[in-house]
Amino acid sequence: MSEAKKDLKEFQEAKTPPKRRNSRFAAGCAVLASMTSILLGYDVGVMSGAALYIKKDMKLNDTQVEILLGILNLYSLIGSFAAGRTSDWIGRRFTIVFAAAILFAGALLMGFATNYAFLMFGRFVAGVGVGYALMIAPVYTAEVSPASIRGFLTSFPEVFINSGILLGYVSNYAFHHLPQHLGWRVMLGVGAVPSILLAVGVLAMPESPRWLVLQGRISDALAVLNRISDSPEEAQIRLTEIKSAAGIPSESSGNDVPVLRHKHGEGVWKELFLCPSAPVRRVLISALGIHFFQQASGIDSVVLYSPHVFKKAGISGDNALLGMTVAVGFTKTVFILVATFLLDRIGRRPLLLASVSGMVVSLVGLGTGLMAADHHDGKLMWAIGLCFVSILAYVSFFSIGLGPVTWVYSSEIFPMRLRAQGAAAGVVVNRVTSGVITMTFISLYHAITIGGSFFLYAGIAAVAFLFFLTYLRETRGKTLEEMGRLFGFSKEEIEEDLDMKPNEATVPSL
Repeated sequence: MSEAKKDLKEFQEAKTPPKRRNSRFAAGCAVLASMTSILLGYDVGVMSGAALYIKKDMKLNDTQVEILLGILNLYSLIGSFAAGRTSDWIGRRFTIVFAAAILFAGALLMGFATNYAFLMFGRFVAGVGVGYALMIAPVYTAEVSPASIRGFLTSFPEVFINSGILLGYVSNYAFHHLPQHLGWRVMLGVGAVPSILLAVGVLAMPESPRWLVLQGRISDALAVLNRISDSPEEAQIRLTEIKSAAGIPSESSGNDVPVLRHKHGEGVWKELFLCPSAPVRRVLISALGIHFFQQASGIDSVVLYSPHVFKKAGISGDNALLGMTVAVGFTKTVFILVATFLLDRIGRRPLLLASVSGMVVSLVGLGTGLMAADHHDGKLMWAIGLCFVSILAYVSFFSIGLGPVTWVYSSEIFPMRLRAQGAAAGVVVNRVTSGVITMTFISLYHAITIGGSFFLYAGIAAVAFLFFLTYLRETRGKTLEEMGRLFGFSKEEIEEDLDMKPNEATVPSL
């Protein structure tokens, strides 16, 4: 080998980070951050069964039950709107602590509720915490994860949501034998336990290196990168990429670097919604679209109202109803674990397309079974079997694609300066859509039959398939700093958007 070729090879090796062989620390951080999502899942799972006893204990009508179940999603908008600015202000790590504290308070308030108004106040507090948790967990995880395993780690929030749903179903089954006035309170109050574990564990987490760079704390960011990288060389390369994306000169070091104009999020909403460039618009539509279709395809109607659906199919008795919901939660959790290992091997788009295709078929099967059961006096065993299998298939297909990919994709495609608020906007769409779906499901199936409701969701899922096929771009293996080029940002646009010159007189925003 000639001397020139040898020098070139050494240069390329120096510029290319080695593959990660040990990602345990980054995975540990992702697990702790994602634990904030377990309470959302627990709430969805536990309320599906607890609502049966709350309705009897407080003598609620169907409209009050719909509002009780779905209003948390709308309350979470407050947390989602605030989380982007909060995480830019106090950092990703302390925002996670703040979210855990709110969720803890909400669980206790719901558990000690003495009337419907008190219970709704507890739902409000918990909803704010859910909004914070849904935004900050995938953002933090994406920012500490290397590109090679980012899909795996960023899917952890969805893993914990599903784990929480399963725990909620198990809690329903475990405590439904208690006296009616006590059982549902214990079911809801137990949700405070994960918050305590999170608050203790988060002390071992480092701050996001990207947030540290935006504060001008370069040496602190490098220290974190050294802990989540395989070598000092890899850490230095990742730091250089982050500084480049943040508009900080590559030779800058230490913790006295002038910070950028966008430190606390000023001007970001204007750039996202009022005067977006074509690449920003494409990223925004991609993120909001995938969040909308995740919820509009009916997942919360299946998961949150599963006892109602099984009852409509012809199953009776609390033991049978709650036992079947546990089977649904177990299936959903198993398949989300499968998805975590496929995200970085197969890619985002193939999983999405396969997932939504299976959901369409499953929803058609569920609608058919429910339609048959609705028009038949007594139990129709084949219809009950079809409904049960269709629900298991539906949650399985959702969990291997649309469920986890939504959070992974929306947290990785935004440029760094727009990431926190962009992710927050996605959560807002997600929660609004979920709130509308859950607060109208009973009224919807009274209007068009329960089978017709799931045929409607099947149609929405078919539209989602076309959107994913024609509009979304594959992001597997891309570094966060490469996303700009993938979505069409020119070099000039990137430099202009990032305001490459630091401003010492004002504090920047992300």
